[in-house]
Amino acid sequence: MKRNLAILFILLSLININLFGQNTAAQNRIIKVDYNKTSGALNTMFKECIGAGRANEGLRADWQQQLAMTKKECDFKYIRMHGLLSDDMAVYREGSKGNPEYNYQYIDALYDFLLSIKIKPFVELGFMPSALASGKETIFWWKGNVTPPKDYKKWEDLIRNLTQHFTERYGAEEVKTWYFEVWNEPNLSPGFWTGTQAEYFKLYEYAARGIKSVNPAYKVGGPATAGAAWVPETIDFCVKNNIPLDFISTHTYGVKQGFLDEFGTTGTVLNKEESSISGDVINSRNQISNSAKPKLELHYTEWSTSYTPSDPIHDSYHSAAYILQKLKQVGNAANSMSYWVFTDIFEEAGPRFTPFHGGFGLLNTQGIKKPAYFSYSFLNKLGETELQNKDTSSWATKNGKGNVQLLFWDFTNTHPGDSVNNQTYYIQDLPSKPKGTVKIEVEGLQKGNYTLEIYKVGYKVNDAYADYLAMGKPSQLTKEQVKSIKEKNNGTLIAAEKITINANGTFNKDFKINENDVFLLNFVKL
Repeated sequence: MKRNLAILFILLSLININLFGQNTAAQNRIIKVDYNKTSGALNTMFKECIGAGRANEGLRADWQQQLAMTKKECDFKYIRMHGLLSDDMAVYREGSKGNPEYNYQYIDALYDFLLSIKIKPFVELGFMPSALASGKETIFWWKGNVTPPKDYKKWEDLIRNLTQHFTERYGAEEVKTWYFEVWNEPNLSPGFWTGTQAEYFKLYEYAARGIKSVNPAYKVGGPATAGAAWVPETIDFCVKNNIPLDFISTHTYGVKQGFLDEFGTTGTVLNKEESSISGDVINSRNQISNSAKPKLELHYTEWSTSYTPSDPIHDSYHSAAYILQKLKQVGNAANSMSYWVFTDIFEEAGPRFTPFHGGFGLLNTQGIKKPAYFSYSFLNKLGETELQNKDTSSWATKNGKGNVQLLFWDFTNTHPGDSVNNQTYYIQDLPSKPKGTVKIEVEGLQKGNYTLEIYKVGYKVNDAYADYLAMGKPSQLTKEQVKSIKEKNNGTLIAAEKITINANGTFNKDFKINENDVFLLNFVKL
Protein backbone atom coordinates (compact mmCIF):
# COMPACT_ATOMS: atom_id res chain seq x y z
CA MET A 1 0.00 0.00 0.00
CA LYS A 2 2.80 2.39 0.88
CA ARG A 3 4.50 1.53 -2.42
CA ASN A 4 1.32 2.33 -4.37
CA LEU A 5 0.95 5.63 -2.53
CA ALA A 6 4.56 6.49 -3.37
CA ILE A 7 3.98 5.77 -7.07
CA LEU A 8 0.79 7.87 -7.00
CA PHE A 9 2.67 10.76 -5.38
CA ILE A 10 5.35 10.62 -8.09
CA LEU A 11 2.72 10.61 -10.84
CA LEU A 12 0.91 13.56 -9.28
CA SER A 13 4.20 15.42 -8.98
CA LEU A 14 4.92 14.87 -12.67
CA ILE A 15 1.42 16.08 -13.59
CA ASN A 16 1.98 19.16 -11.43
CA ILE A 17 5.27 19.86 -13.19
CA ASN A 18 3.68 19.69 -16.61
CA LEU A 19 0.59 21.70 -15.76
CA PHE A 20 2.05 24.43 -13.65
CA GLY A 21 5.54 24.85 -15.06
CA GLN A 22 7.49 24.00 -11.95
CA ASN A 23 10.11 22.19 -14.04
CA THR A 24 12.62 24.98 -14.51
CA ALA A 25 14.36 23.15 -17.37
CA ALA A 26 11.16 23.53 -19.40
CA GLN A 27 11.38 27.29 -18.98
CA ASN A 28 14.92 27.70 -20.31
CA ARG A 29 15.15 30.30 -23.03
CA ILE A 30 17.65 31.38 -25.65
CA ILE A 31 18.40 34.98 -26.56
CA LYS A 32 20.24 34.93 -29.88
CA VAL A 33 21.38 38.14 -31.56
CA ASP A 34 23.84 39.12 -34.28
CA TYR A 35 25.98 42.25 -34.09
CA ASN A 36 25.47 42.77 -37.84
CA LYS A 37 21.68 42.36 -37.90
CA THR A 38 19.99 45.54 -36.73
CA SER A 39 16.41 46.77 -36.57
CA GLY A 40 17.10 50.51 -36.58
CA ALA A 41 17.58 53.20 -33.98
CA LEU A 42 16.56 52.27 -30.45
CA ASN A 43 13.20 53.80 -29.52
CA THR A 44 13.89 55.73 -26.32
CA MET A 45 10.30 56.71 -25.50
CA PHE A 46 10.94 55.25 -22.02
CA LYS A 47 13.12 58.20 -21.04
CA GLU A 48 11.24 61.04 -22.75
CA CYS A 49 9.44 62.10 -19.56
CA ILE A 50 9.27 61.47 -15.80
CA GLY A 51 6.73 62.63 -13.25
CA ALA A 52 7.01 64.60 -10.01
CA GLY A 53 4.44 65.44 -7.37
CA ARG A 54 3.89 69.17 -7.47
CA ALA A 55 5.76 72.25 -8.58
CA ASN A 56 6.36 73.68 -5.11
CA GLU A 57 8.23 70.53 -4.03
CA GLY A 58 10.66 71.30 -6.85
CA LEU A 59 11.92 74.31 -4.89
CA ARG A 60 13.41 72.01 -2.23
CA ALA A 61 17.15 71.40 -2.22
CA ASP A 62 16.84 67.62 -1.69
CA TRP A 63 14.31 67.32 -4.55
CA GLN A 64 16.66 69.18 -6.86
CA GLN A 65 19.67 67.08 -5.80
CA GLN A 66 17.73 63.88 -6.47
CA LEU A 67 16.52 65.09 -9.86
CA ALA A 68 20.04 66.09 -10.91
CA MET A 69 21.29 62.58 -10.05
CA THR A 70 18.34 60.97 -11.83
CA LYS A 71 18.92 63.10 -14.93
CA LYS A 72 22.59 62.11 -15.00
CA GLU A 73 21.95 58.38 -14.59
CA CYS A 74 18.60 57.93 -16.39
CA ASP A 75 18.62 60.92 -18.77
CA PHE A 76 14.93 61.84 -18.76
CA LYS A 77 14.24 64.64 -21.27
CA TYR A 78 11.08 66.17 -19.74
CA ILE A 79 9.44 66.38 -16.33
CA ARG A 80 5.74 66.80 -15.57
CA MET A 81 4.16 67.81 -12.25
CA HIS A 82 0.92 69.09 -10.76
CA GLY A 83 0.22 72.42 -9.12
CA LEU A 84 2.08 74.88 -11.34
CA LEU A 85 -0.76 77.41 -10.93
CA SER A 86 -1.77 76.51 -7.36
CA ASP A 87 -1.62 79.10 -4.62
CA ASP A 88 1.67 77.85 -3.14
CA MET A 89 3.36 78.94 -6.40
CA ALA A 90 2.03 82.50 -5.95
CA VAL A 91 1.11 82.95 -9.62
CA TYR A 92 -2.18 84.86 -9.57
CA ARG A 93 -4.18 87.29 -7.51
CA GLU A 94 -6.59 90.13 -8.14
CA GLY A 95 -6.46 93.72 -6.95
CA SER A 96 -9.22 95.54 -5.14
CA LYS A 97 -10.93 96.29 -8.46
CA GLY A 98 -10.69 92.71 -9.70
CA ASN A 99 -7.78 93.29 -12.04
CA PRO A 100 -5.40 90.31 -12.44
CA GLU A 101 -1.88 90.46 -11.03
CA TYR A 102 0.68 87.90 -12.23
CA ASN A 103 3.84 86.70 -10.51
CA TYR A 104 6.25 84.08 -11.86
CA GLN A 105 9.15 84.28 -9.42
CA TYR A 106 8.62 80.78 -8.03
CA ILE A 107 8.06 79.27 -11.47
CA ASP A 108 11.19 81.01 -12.74
CA ALA A 109 13.30 79.54 -9.93
CA LEU A 110 11.97 76.06 -10.69
CA TYR A 111 12.22 76.21 -14.48
CA ASP A 112 15.64 77.87 -14.41
CA PHE A 113 16.87 74.90 -12.40
CA LEU A 114 15.26 72.34 -14.70
CA LEU A 115 16.81 73.85 -17.79
CA SER A 116 20.18 74.17 -16.05
CA ILE A 117 20.34 70.37 -15.77
CA LYS A 118 19.02 69.96 -19.33
CA ILE A 119 15.55 68.70 -18.50
CA LYS A 120 12.57 70.42 -20.11
CA PRO A 121 9.16 71.10 -18.57
CA PHE A 122 6.15 69.13 -19.74
CA VAL A 123 3.87 71.95 -18.62
CA GLU A 124 0.72 70.77 -16.86
CA LEU A 125 -1.66 73.74 -16.59
CA GLY A 126 -3.36 73.37 -13.22
CA PHE A 127 -4.74 73.68 -10.69
CA MET A 128 -6.95 76.77 -10.45
CA PRO A 129 -5.60 79.77 -8.50
CA SER A 130 -8.14 80.40 -5.73
CA ALA A 131 -8.57 84.03 -6.81
CA LEU A 132 -9.69 82.80 -10.24
CA ALA A 133 -11.70 79.79 -9.04
CA SER A 134 -15.47 79.46 -9.16
CA GLY A 135 -15.57 77.32 -6.01
CA LYS A 136 -13.60 76.13 -3.00
CA GLU A 137 -13.35 72.40 -3.65
CA THR A 138 -9.76 71.16 -3.42
CA ILE A 139 -7.75 67.96 -3.65
CA PHE A 140 -4.76 66.71 -1.67
CA TRP A 141 -3.12 67.84 1.54
CA TRP A 142 -1.77 70.87 -0.29
CA LYS A 143 -5.27 71.87 -1.47
CA GLY A 144 -5.14 72.17 -5.24
CA ASN A 145 -8.34 73.90 -6.34
CA VAL A 146 -10.25 71.72 -8.80
CA THR A 147 -13.09 74.03 -9.84
CA PRO A 148 -13.59 75.74 -13.21
CA PRO A 149 -12.55 79.38 -13.54
CA LYS A 150 -15.09 82.00 -12.52
CA ASP A 151 -14.17 83.85 -15.71
CA TYR A 152 -12.90 81.91 -18.75
CA LYS A 153 -11.54 85.06 -20.36
CA LYS A 154 -9.36 85.68 -17.31
CA TRP A 155 -8.23 82.05 -17.51
CA GLU A 156 -7.23 82.56 -21.14
CA ASP A 157 -5.45 85.80 -20.25
CA LEU A 158 -3.49 84.04 -17.51
CA ILE A 159 -2.36 81.27 -19.84
CA ARG A 160 -1.46 83.79 -22.56
CA ASN A 161 0.52 85.94 -20.12
CA LEU A 162 2.34 82.90 -18.71
CA THR A 163 3.19 81.66 -22.21
CA GLN A 164 4.44 85.10 -23.22
CA HIS A 165 6.58 85.18 -20.08
CA PHE A 166 8.13 81.82 -20.98
CA THR A 167 8.85 83.13 -24.46
CA GLU A 168 10.54 86.28 -23.18
CA ARG A 169 12.59 84.41 -20.58
CA TYR A 170 13.63 81.29 -22.51
CA GLY A 171 13.10 82.18 -26.17
CA ALA A 172 10.57 80.93 -28.70
CA GLU A 173 12.87 78.23 -30.08
CA GLU A 174 13.15 76.65 -26.62
CA VAL A 175 9.45 76.90 -25.81
CA LYS A 176 8.60 75.31 -29.17
CA THR A 177 10.13 72.11 -27.80
CA TRP A 178 7.87 72.09 -24.73
CA TYR A 179 4.45 70.52 -24.30
CA PHE A 180 1.48 72.35 -22.73
CA GLU A 181 -1.03 69.92 -21.21
CA VAL A 182 -4.36 71.26 -19.98
CA TRP A 183 -5.32 70.07 -16.48
CA ASN A 184 -5.09 66.62 -14.87
CA GLU A 185 -7.63 63.77 -14.88
CA PRO A 186 -10.77 65.86 -15.43
CA ASN A 187 -12.80 62.65 -15.85
CA LEU A 188 -12.33 61.91 -12.14
CA SER A 189 -15.10 64.19 -10.97
CA PRO A 190 -15.38 65.67 -8.42
CA GLY A 191 -11.87 64.55 -7.42
CA PHE A 192 -9.76 66.46 -9.93
CA TRP A 193 -12.49 68.50 -11.64
CA THR A 194 -15.87 69.60 -10.38
CA GLY A 195 -17.10 70.53 -13.83
CA THR A 196 -18.54 68.46 -16.65
CA GLN A 197 -16.77 67.10 -19.72
CA ALA A 198 -18.18 70.02 -21.69
CA GLU A 199 -16.73 72.45 -19.15
CA TYR A 200 -13.33 70.75 -19.43
CA PHE A 201 -13.44 71.14 -23.19
CA LYS A 202 -14.21 74.82 -22.67
CA LEU A 203 -11.25 75.10 -20.28
CA TYR A 204 -9.09 73.42 -22.90
CA GLU A 205 -10.34 75.66 -25.71
CA TYR A 206 -9.55 78.87 -23.84
CA ALA A 207 -6.13 77.61 -22.75
CA ALA A 208 -5.24 76.48 -26.27
CA ARG A 209 -6.32 79.83 -27.64
CA GLY A 210 -4.11 81.64 -25.12
CA ILE A 211 -1.04 79.51 -25.95
CA LYS A 212 -1.42 79.67 -29.72
CA SER A 213 -1.96 83.43 -29.65
CA VAL A 214 1.63 83.76 -28.45
CA ASN A 215 3.07 81.34 -30.99
CA PRO A 216 1.10 78.99 -33.27
CA ALA A 217 4.03 76.53 -33.21
CA TYR A 218 3.70 75.86 -29.47
CA LYS A 219 2.30 72.40 -28.68
CA VAL A 220 -0.90 72.02 -26.69
CA GLY A 221 -2.86 68.89 -25.84
CA GLY A 222 -4.87 66.82 -23.39
CA PRO A 223 -7.16 65.53 -21.96
CA ALA A 224 -4.74 64.05 -19.36
CA THR A 225 -7.44 61.65 -18.28
CA ALA A 226 -7.31 58.71 -15.90
CA GLY A 227 -7.85 55.27 -17.35
CA ALA A 228 -7.22 56.15 -21.00
CA ALA A 229 -10.58 57.95 -21.20
CA TRP A 230 -11.98 60.67 -23.48
CA VAL A 231 -9.49 60.18 -26.32
CA PRO A 232 -11.99 60.00 -29.22
CA GLU A 233 -14.19 62.64 -27.59
CA THR A 234 -11.31 65.10 -27.27
CA ILE A 235 -10.29 64.64 -30.88
CA ASP A 236 -13.87 64.97 -32.11
CA PHE A 237 -14.46 68.13 -30.09
CA CYS A 238 -11.30 69.80 -31.39
CA VAL A 239 -11.95 68.80 -35.01
CA LYS A 240 -15.59 69.91 -35.01
CA ASN A 241 -14.78 73.24 -33.38
CA ASN A 242 -11.48 73.90 -35.17
CA ILE A 243 -9.52 73.98 -31.90
CA PRO A 244 -5.77 73.24 -31.91
CA LEU A 245 -4.73 69.78 -30.69
CA ASP A 246 -1.08 68.73 -31.08
CA PHE A 247 -1.02 65.62 -28.90
CA ILE A 248 -3.13 63.29 -26.82
CA SER A 249 -2.23 62.62 -23.20
CA THR A 250 -3.77 60.15 -20.78
CA HIS A 251 -2.89 57.81 -17.89
CA THR A 252 -3.00 54.17 -16.86
CA TYR A 253 -2.03 52.10 -13.80
CA GLY A 254 -1.53 48.38 -13.27
CA VAL A 255 -3.98 47.70 -10.45
CA LYS A 256 -7.68 46.97 -10.11
CA GLN A 257 -10.27 48.76 -7.95
CA GLY A 258 -10.33 52.31 -9.28
CA PHE A 259 -8.21 55.28 -10.28
CA LEU A 260 -8.05 57.75 -7.39
CA ASP A 261 -6.74 57.20 -3.88
CA GLU A 262 -6.04 60.70 -2.62
CA PHE A 263 -4.79 59.76 0.85
CA GLY A 264 -3.42 56.30 0.17
CA THR A 265 -6.03 54.35 2.16
CA THR A 266 -7.44 52.03 -0.53
CA GLY A 267 -6.38 48.42 -0.85
CA THR A 268 -5.10 47.57 -4.32
CA VAL A 269 -4.54 44.38 -6.31
CA LEU A 270 -1.96 44.05 -9.07
CA ASN A 271 -3.78 43.18 -12.27
CA LYS A 272 -3.03 39.67 -13.54
CA GLU A 273 -3.96 40.53 -17.14
CA GLU A 274 -1.02 40.25 -19.52
CA SER A 275 -2.33 43.33 -21.36
CA SER A 276 -2.50 45.52 -18.26
CA ILE A 277 -0.96 48.94 -19.05
CA SER A 278 0.09 48.00 -22.57
CA GLY A 279 -3.45 47.21 -23.68
CA ASP A 280 -4.59 50.72 -22.77
CA VAL A 281 -1.68 52.32 -24.61
CA ILE A 282 -2.16 50.26 -27.76
CA ASN A 283 -5.91 50.96 -27.69
CA SER A 284 -5.26 54.71 -27.39
CA ARG A 285 -2.95 54.54 -30.38
CA ASN A 286 -5.64 52.71 -32.36
CA GLN A 287 -8.23 55.32 -31.37
CA ILE A 288 -5.95 58.05 -32.69
CA SER A 289 -5.17 56.13 -35.88
CA ASN A 290 -8.89 55.72 -36.57
CA SER A 291 -9.67 59.39 -35.91
CA ALA A 292 -9.67 62.52 -38.04
CA LYS A 293 -6.18 63.27 -36.65
CA PRO A 294 -4.39 59.94 -37.14
CA LYS A 295 -0.86 61.33 -36.77
CA LEU A 296 -1.24 62.88 -33.30
CA GLU A 297 1.51 62.19 -30.78
CA LEU A 298 0.48 60.02 -27.83
CA HIS A 299 1.93 60.74 -24.41
CA TYR A 300 1.11 58.65 -21.38
CA THR A 301 1.90 61.34 -18.83
CA GLU A 302 1.33 59.02 -15.86
CA TRP A 303 1.80 55.28 -15.50
CA SER A 304 2.98 52.89 -12.80
CA THR A 305 2.19 49.59 -11.14
CA SER A 306 -0.30 51.32 -8.85
CA TYR A 307 -2.22 54.61 -8.56
CA THR A 308 -1.92 54.93 -4.77
CA PRO A 309 0.95 56.60 -2.85
CA SER A 310 0.77 53.81 -0.26
CA ASP A 311 1.41 50.67 -2.29
CA PRO A 312 4.43 48.58 -1.25
CA ILE A 313 4.85 47.19 -4.76
CA HIS A 314 6.49 50.53 -5.55
CA ASP A 315 9.27 49.60 -3.10
CA SER A 316 9.46 45.92 -4.10
CA TYR A 317 12.02 44.28 -6.35
CA HIS A 318 9.08 43.01 -8.42
CA SER A 319 8.64 46.53 -9.85
CA ALA A 320 11.92 46.50 -11.78
CA ALA A 321 10.95 43.63 -14.07
CA TYR A 322 7.35 44.86 -14.25
CA ILE A 323 8.44 48.25 -15.62
CA LEU A 324 10.63 46.68 -18.28
CA GLN A 325 7.98 44.17 -19.30
CA LYS A 326 5.32 46.83 -19.79
CA LEU A 327 7.61 49.20 -21.68
CA LYS A 328 8.63 46.35 -23.98
CA GLN A 329 4.98 45.44 -24.60
CA VAL A 330 4.08 49.04 -25.46
CA GLY A 331 6.66 49.09 -28.25
CA ASN A 332 6.13 52.02 -30.63
CA ALA A 333 2.54 52.76 -29.58
CA ALA A 334 3.43 55.78 -27.39
CA ASN A 335 5.72 58.76 -27.93
CA SER A 336 6.44 58.81 -24.21
CA MET A 337 5.65 56.80 -21.10
CA SER A 338 6.10 59.08 -18.09
CA TYR A 339 6.59 57.02 -14.95
CA TRP A 340 4.81 58.46 -11.92
CA VAL A 341 7.12 59.63 -10.14
CA PHE A 342 10.87 60.01 -9.67
CA THR A 343 10.92 60.70 -5.90
CA ASP A 344 9.01 60.05 -2.69
CA ILE A 345 9.36 63.74 -1.91
CA PHE A 346 5.68 63.81 -2.72
CA GLU A 347 2.98 65.24 -0.48
CA GLU A 348 -0.44 64.54 -1.98
CA ALA A 349 -1.42 62.70 1.19
CA GLY A 350 0.75 65.00 3.31
CA PRO A 351 4.36 64.52 4.42
CA ARG A 352 5.05 60.82 4.93
CA PHE A 353 6.31 59.58 8.27
CA THR A 354 8.37 56.52 7.33
CA PRO A 355 11.26 56.04 4.89
CA PHE A 356 9.55 53.19 2.97
CA HIS A 357 5.78 53.57 2.79
CA GLY A 358 4.94 52.41 -0.74
CA GLY A 359 5.52 55.84 -2.23
CA PHE A 360 5.44 56.33 -5.99
CA GLY A 361 9.10 57.31 -6.28
CA LEU A 362 12.02 55.63 -7.98
CA LEU A 363 13.88 57.09 -5.01
CA ASN A 364 12.74 57.31 -1.41
CA THR A 365 12.76 60.55 0.58
CA GLN A 366 16.41 60.10 1.55
CA GLY A 367 17.43 59.45 -2.05
CA ILE A 368 17.81 55.68 -1.64
CA LYS A 369 17.47 53.98 -5.01
CA LYS A 370 14.62 51.49 -5.20
CA PRO A 371 14.75 48.53 -7.60
CA ALA A 372 12.49 50.45 -10.02
CA TYR A 373 15.21 53.10 -10.36
CA PHE A 374 17.58 50.60 -11.93
CA SER A 375 15.11 49.72 -14.67
CA TYR A 376 15.67 53.22 -15.98
CA SER A 377 19.39 53.53 -15.24
CA PHE A 378 19.96 50.20 -17.03
CA LEU A 379 17.82 51.27 -20.00
CA ASN A 380 19.95 54.40 -20.21
CA LYS A 381 23.06 52.24 -20.67
CA LEU A 382 21.72 50.72 -23.89
CA GLY A 383 23.32 51.63 -27.21
CA GLU A 384 21.72 53.76 -29.88
CA THR A 385 21.15 50.94 -32.40
CA GLU A 386 18.80 48.04 -31.67
CA LEU A 387 19.69 44.52 -32.76
CA GLN A 388 17.15 42.10 -34.18
CA ASN A 389 15.85 40.00 -31.31
CA LYS A 390 12.93 37.59 -31.08
CA ASP A 391 12.95 37.38 -27.28
CA THR A 392 10.03 39.35 -25.82
CA SER A 393 11.62 40.14 -22.46
CA SER A 394 14.88 41.73 -23.54
CA TRP A 395 16.56 44.49 -25.53
CA ALA A 396 19.79 44.02 -27.45
CA THR A 397 21.74 47.03 -28.73
CA LYS A 398 25.12 48.23 -29.90
CA ASN A 399 26.91 51.56 -30.01
CA GLY A 400 29.48 53.09 -32.31
CA LYS A 401 32.41 51.82 -30.26
CA GLY A 402 31.83 48.16 -31.07
CA ASN A 403 30.20 47.53 -27.69
CA VAL A 404 27.08 45.40 -27.27
CA GLN A 405 24.45 45.71 -24.54
CA LEU A 406 21.90 43.08 -23.59
CA LEU A 407 19.15 43.83 -21.07
CA PHE A 408 16.98 40.84 -20.15
CA TRP A 409 14.61 39.92 -17.36
CA ASP A 410 11.96 37.58 -16.06
CA PHE A 411 8.63 39.06 -15.10
CA THR A 412 6.49 36.73 -13.02
CA ASN A 413 3.34 38.08 -11.42
CA THR A 414 3.48 36.22 -8.11
CA HIS A 415 0.56 38.12 -6.59
CA PRO A 416 -1.82 35.53 -5.07
CA GLY A 417 -4.99 37.06 -6.54
CA ASP A 418 -7.96 39.27 -5.74
CA SER A 419 -8.40 38.03 -2.17
CA VAL A 420 -5.12 39.62 -1.04
CA ASN A 421 -4.25 43.33 -1.26
CA ASN A 422 -0.87 44.60 -2.38
CA GLN A 423 -0.66 46.34 0.98
CA THR A 424 -0.58 42.93 2.68
CA TYR A 425 1.41 40.95 0.13
CA TYR A 426 4.32 43.19 -0.89
CA ILE A 427 5.34 44.23 2.65
CA GLN A 428 6.58 40.68 3.25
CA ASP A 429 9.94 39.10 2.62
CA LEU A 430 9.26 37.44 -0.75
CA PRO A 431 12.12 35.18 -1.88
CA SER A 432 12.25 34.59 -5.62
CA LYS A 433 12.06 31.10 -7.09
CA PRO A 434 14.30 29.72 -9.85
CA LYS A 435 13.07 30.17 -13.42
CA GLY A 436 15.72 28.08 -15.18
CA THR A 437 18.49 29.28 -17.47
CA VAL A 438 18.83 31.97 -20.08
CA LYS A 439 21.30 31.03 -22.80
CA ILE A 440 22.92 34.08 -24.37
CA GLU A 441 24.26 33.73 -27.92
CA VAL A 442 25.87 36.75 -29.57
CA GLU A 443 27.23 36.40 -33.08
CA GLY A 444 29.13 38.73 -35.38
CA LEU A 445 31.26 40.29 -32.66
CA GLN A 446 34.53 41.87 -33.67
CA LYS A 447 37.54 39.75 -32.92
CA GLY A 448 39.50 40.79 -29.84
CA ASN A 449 39.36 41.27 -26.10
CA TYR A 450 36.36 42.55 -24.17
CA THR A 451 35.32 43.23 -20.63
CA LEU A 452 31.92 41.71 -19.91
CA GLU A 453 30.22 43.91 -17.32
CA ILE A 454 27.29 42.30 -15.49
CA TYR A 455 24.65 44.29 -13.62
CA LYS A 456 21.66 42.87 -11.78
CA VAL A 457 18.49 43.73 -9.87
CA GLY A 458 16.46 41.13 -8.02
CA TYR A 459 15.66 39.68 -4.65
CA LYS A 460 18.28 41.04 -2.22
CA VAL A 461 20.33 42.45 -5.11
CA ASN A 462 19.93 46.22 -5.38
CA ASP A 463 16.86 45.57 -3.25
CA ALA A 464 16.79 48.39 -0.69
CA TYR A 465 13.47 47.35 0.79
CA ALA A 466 14.90 43.93 1.72
CA ASP A 467 17.64 45.68 3.68
CA TYR A 468 15.05 47.91 5.34
CA LEU A 469 13.09 44.80 6.36
CA ALA A 470 16.26 43.22 7.75
CA MET A 471 16.74 46.31 9.92
CA GLY A 472 13.34 45.72 11.47
CA LYS A 473 11.53 48.44 9.47
CA PRO A 474 12.61 51.39 11.65
CA SER A 475 10.22 54.33 11.51
CA GLN A 476 13.22 56.63 11.04
CA LEU A 477 16.63 55.91 9.52
CA THR A 478 19.87 57.15 11.02
CA LYS A 479 22.55 58.71 8.82
CA GLU A 480 24.55 55.50 9.15
CA GLN A 481 21.61 53.34 8.10
CA VAL A 482 20.94 55.52 5.06
CA LYS A 483 24.60 55.36 4.10
CA SER A 484 24.65 51.58 4.52
CA ILE A 485 21.55 51.00 2.38
CA LYS A 486 22.80 53.37 -0.33
CA GLU A 487 26.21 51.70 -0.51
CA LYS A 488 24.68 48.25 -0.81
CA ASN A 489 22.14 49.33 -3.45
CA ASN A 490 24.10 51.57 -5.78
CA GLY A 491 23.66 49.65 -9.04
CA THR A 492 27.34 48.92 -9.57
CA LEU A 493 28.64 45.82 -11.29
CA ILE A 494 27.99 42.49 -9.65
CA ALA A 495 30.74 40.96 -11.79
CA ALA A 496 33.22 41.80 -14.57
CA GLU A 497 35.16 39.27 -16.56
CA LYS A 498 37.66 39.36 -19.40
CA ILE A 499 36.60 37.50 -22.53
CA THR A 500 38.30 36.91 -25.86
CA ILE A 501 36.32 36.69 -29.07
CA ASN A 502 38.03 34.63 -31.74
CA ALA A 503 37.65 34.74 -35.49
CA ASN A 504 34.17 33.17 -35.50
CA GLY A 505 32.86 36.21 -33.57
CA THR A 506 30.64 34.17 -31.25
CA PHE A 507 29.95 34.43 -27.51
CA ASN A 508 27.87 31.96 -25.48
CA LYS A 509 27.05 32.00 -21.80
CA ASP A 510 24.29 30.59 -19.59
CA PHE A 511 22.73 32.63 -16.79
CA LYS A 512 20.58 31.15 -14.06
CA ILE A 513 17.59 33.40 -13.56
CA ASN A 514 15.01 33.73 -10.79
CA GLU A 515 11.56 35.26 -10.79
CA ASN A 516 11.73 39.00 -11.47
CA ASP A 517 15.49 39.12 -11.95
CA VAL A 518 16.86 41.81 -14.25
CA PHE A 519 20.29 41.46 -15.91
CA LEU A 520 22.26 43.94 -17.98
CA LEU A 521 25.29 42.69 -19.91
CA ASN A 522 27.68 45.21 -21.41
CA PHE A 523 30.38 43.93 -23.78
CA VAL A 524 33.09 46.60 -23.73
CA LYS A 525 35.63 46.35 -26.55
CA LEU A 526 39.18 46.85 -25.30
